[in-house]
Amino acid sequence: MIKTIRKIVLTVLLICLFAGGLGSMVVTQENEYKLIRQFGRIERIIDQAGLSFKLPFVQTADTLPKEILLYDLAPSDVITKDKKTMLCDSYTLWKITDPLKFAQSLNGSIANAERRIDTAVYNSIKNVISNMDQNDVIRSRDGELSEAIMAHIGENMDQYGLKLLSVETKQLDLPADNKSAVYERMISERDKIAATYTAEGQAEAKVIQNTTDREIAIQISDAQAQAAQITAEGEAEYMKILADAYGSPEKAEFYAFTRALESAEASLAGKDNTLILPAGSPLAEIFMGR
Repeated sequence: MIKTIRKIVLTVLLICLFAGGLGSMVVTQENEYKLIRQFGRIERIIDQAGLSFKLPFVQTADTLPKEILLYDLAPSDVITKDKKTMLCDSYTLWKITDPLKFAQSLNGSIANAERRIDTAVYNSIKNVISNMDQNDVIRSRDGELSEAIMAHIGENMDQYGLKLLSVETKQLDLPADNKSAVYERMISERDKIAATYTAEGQAEAKVIQNTTDREIAIQISDAQAQAAQITAEGEAEYMKILADAYGSPEKAEFYAFTRALESAEASLAGKDNTLILPAGSPLAEIFMGR
C-alpha cells in the first residue's frame, strides 16, 4: 500500500515538474513580441526570436504581432470645400512600434488599436478633403491626397505605441445619385477645352498657310523676273551674234539668199506646186544658169 502511494506521489511530482518545465518555456517567433506578465503587471518584453523562460504558474506570456498589419476602413461620405459629396473607401498599413506602450494604453488589444486608427484616419480624411475642391481631390488621387492625410495625422498615434505607415484610398468616387450629372458636366467642360484647342490650331494653321503662300508667291515672282532677265540677255546675245554674222554687205547678201532658198523650199513642199520667180531674182539666175 505504501509503495503504491509513493508511486502515485512520484508520478504526480513528475507530472508537475514536466508541466512546470513546459510552462516555463517561452518560444518567440520572428513576427511577434512576447509580453511576460506577473500578476497582471508587465515584467519584461521579448522582441527577439528564440527560446526564453518564465516562472511557471506565476508569470504568463501574451503575444503581439510584430509584422505590418492592414486595417480596412468602412466606406464613408465626405464633403469637399465646394460642398460636393464624395464616397471615400480607404485602408491603412500600420505596425506596433512600442509593445509596452501599446499594452498599457490599449490593453494589448488589436481591436482597440483599430478603433483608434479608424477615428484618426476618418477625421484626417474629412478635414483634408473639406479644405479641397472636388476637382482638386480628383487630381490628387495619385499620391498627393495620401500624403496630405498622413501629414494631418502626424505623430498622434505614437501615444499608443503604434505607427501608421500609409493611408491609401481604394475608391474615391461620387455618390450614385449625382454621378451622371457630374460626368455630363465634366464631358461638357472637356468638349469646350477641345473646341478651344481646335480653334487655336486652325488659326495657327491659317497663319502658317498664309505665310507659306506669301513666300511661294515671292519666290515665283523672283523666278519669273530672273527668267525674264535671262531671256532678255539671251535675245541680246542672239542679236549681237546676228549683227556680227551679217554686218558686211556680202554677209547680208548671203543671208538674204539663204532666206530665199528656205522660202522656196517651203513653197515647193507637197505635190504639184509651181514656183514663179521674177526674172531678176537671184534664184531665177541660178536656175537659168546665169
